[in-house]
Amino acid sequence: MTDTIISSATREVVIGFDRPFVIIGERINPTGRKIMAAEMMAGDYSRVIADALAQVEAGAHMLDVNAGIPLADEPGMLAKAIQLVQSVTDVPLSIDSSIVAALEAGLAVYKGKALVNSVTGEEDRLETVLPLVKKYGAAVVAISNDETGISQDPNVRFEVARKIVNRASDYGIPACDIVVDPLVMPIGAINQAGVQVMQLVHRLKTELKVNTTCGASNVSFGLPERNGINAGFLTMAIAAGMTSAITNPLHAEVVKAIMSADVMMGHDPDCMRWIRKFRADPVMGADGEMGRGRREGGSRRKRE
Repeated sequence: MTDTIISSATREVVIGFDRPFVIIGERINPTGRKIMAAEMMAGDYSRVIADALAQVEAGAHMLDVNAGIPLADEPGMLAKAIQLVQSVTDVPLSIDSSIVAALEAGLAVYKGKALVNSVTGEEDRLETVLPLVKKYGAAVVAISNDETGISQDPNVRFEVARKIVNRASDYGIPACDIVVDPLVMPIGAINQAGVQVMQLVHRLKTELKVNTTCGASNVSFGLPERNGINAGFLTMAIAAGMTSAITNPLHAEVVKAIMSADVMMGHDPDCMRWIRKFRADPVMGADGEMGRGRREGGSRRKRE
């Protein structure tokens, strides 16, 4: 079996086929968040810290940290954000940037084994990102596109993933440290996007034997009631073999869907994680004694 181990200085998270699904919190990202971007540019990281704590409280097992602001000192800002987040929580981090210098700045200050987000099948990315991953002993998200763009053919995307895994091996990076992103496209624009991802995730698990992740909210872009779509997608993706996702843990509907899928897949032995999170508190009786909560739907009738 394939286990991808990500760690902070004091906590380890394992992404694996027979393990609970790993939720990677997506909110520390100034893209599309004007207030956060302005605050970070001004040196105010209070919203970053608040988002980190809120996501962990809501159930995130890891956090994605991005500082992609146009014309900003992204390497410096990303390094600072990582240091601040690691000072307030011990969950492992995904270091997220399209700029190689920013990735290196983040890796240089990170305490533990990070997940680098990301490398693609483009030659220049392979030649610059993979040596960094090896140098810092990190794991890496491999995105299934290359110089030709994002193919609508899942077979092409699979071959890009295979290429990245093989090239990583040339640098001494094992397949267990590659987490493939099969690229989730908006289902409202591409009707077969969900089917394509499910097929691809299954092949990545059974043939390449690598763990998988995705930006889960992409699937619902442009649609109403996005959380319902995201929840349905993630439940099916877990059944197909997906092992982690970058998503918003503050959406309770999505977290509940993930946890219920873990129960159904046998990844929550004896349903204990589900019970701990959702078990009703005991009800205080009139005599001051703690009793059981009332059964849903009322008391059970006696048989005639």
